Amino acid sequence: MKKLTFKTNINCGGCIEKVTPYLTQAKSISAWDVDTSSKDKKLTVTGVFPDKMEVIGLVQEAGFDIQEKKRLLSF
Repeated sequence: MKKLTFKTNINCGGCIEKVTPYLTQAKSISAWDVDTSSKDKKLTVTGVFPDKMEVIGLVQEAGFDIQEKKRLLSF
């Protein structure tokens, strides 16, 4: 499974309730979670081949801001 993380403005239970019908229809993800206690309101999605553009489009369609978080590579 692969994970993608995003910075969002999904910041409460009501927001999660609003975005749920959109994210549950995503074909490329099997699970998702929003950490509303983090400063970036981090959305984490997992799936075999998660499609970042599908996730971004669905979250925006639900009325929220979303930005992919870049991972830092360590050597």
